[in-house]
Amino acid sequence: MSIGTGFVRPCSIIFGADQLGKKENQRLLDSYFNWYYASTGISTILAVTVIVYIQDRYGLLQAVVAVFRKRNTRLPLTDCDDYYHSPLESEILTPSNDFSLLACDFIVCLNRACVIEDPQRDLNPDGSASNPWSLCSVEQVESLKALIRVLPMWSTGFMIFVAISQFSSVLQAKTMDRHIFPHFEIPAASFSVFMIIALTIWITFYDRVLVPLLSKYTGQPRGLSPVIRMGIGLIVTCMSMALSAITESIRRQRAIEEGHEDDPSALVNMSAMWLMPHYALLGVAEAAHAVGQIEFYSLLPKSMSSMASAMYTVGTAVSSLVVSILVSGVDWLSSTGGKTSWLSSNINKGHLDYYFWLLTFLSLLNFFYFLVICPVI
Repeated sequence: MSIGTGFVRPCSIIFGADQLGKKENQRLLDSYFNWYYASTGISTILAVTVIVYIQDRYGLLQAVVAVFRKRNTRLPLTDCDDYYHSPLESEILTPSNDFSLLACDFIVCLNRACVIEDPQRDLNPDGSASNPWSLCSVEQVESLKALIRVLPMWSTGFMIFVAISQFSSVLQAKTMDRHIFPHFEIPAASFSVFMIIALTIWITFYDRVLVPLLSKYTGQPRGLSPVIRMGIGLIVTCMSMALSAITESIRRQRAIEEGHEDDPSALVNMSAMWLMPHYALLGVAEAAHAVGQIEFYSLLPKSMSSMASAMYTVGTAVSSLVVSILVSGVDWLSSTGGKTSWLSSNINKGHLDYYFWLLTFLSLLNFFYFLVICPVI
């Protein structure tokens, strides 16, 4: 599998990029990369969730259909544990009622899916459901509740992936002095390595230094709870985007002052090392949020472990779609009336700094959204 993937993926992305490789197609090329990774993520999602789960036992969809079919049931839905369908091998006998994220009426509505209305009609002689699309098990209902519960928190990770998916920093680096030694310069596309380095350093530092110290005071075996680490990642993302906007504003101003407004390929008298803090903060943000988010998925039952492992990939796929829509929308709106687009291929005439400020604002809104949903998780 590794060998096959190694042959296919590097070639397929380059073949597509070669067809769009003209300079005037830069925005289209950026959109292509986003859609490529989105399709990769979606294919992975289908492989490890939908296909596996349908093959296993149809899944959560049965619970949704059963809830809809029993929306008008008149059976008493309190103190009726004997009416809940639970297979002999199941460890969950009755549905929970402490689901704080949703209103009580909706919890009761979900619980209807596993209520036995007529034992003669709904059950086979061996106790199994005669029609799994009308009567599902308590375990299936609880799996559906767990999935709904983590969806709001999962959605907060989109903005981090949106920030990471930006290719504009490569364009910035191309116009800056990338030398770290007199005869050696870092390739513009290699600056993202600083994000990986920061991510690795942070994870190591947190695991080996902070966890033993923090666990003594917080009582958490991992130092900080997954939710707090996710919040740290979100606020660091805001800082990274703001820093990137400030850096681009300085770079653009210097380019204009040096007379390079009409020459986007001209080198500005400014070190590309100014981009390092932006990448470093993004690495810390991804490390804090991604690991916390993956640990947060422990709320899902073991029967949904495959779906839990795929939700991170789902986030990257959705974020790639969001980036494509956002880039297209900003380019269209900012170029109306014959004005130069913020995302012009000539970054000295465009306003990447405005675009980064927009991402900063959206990241801040996302953080406030995170704070709102935290108390009800």
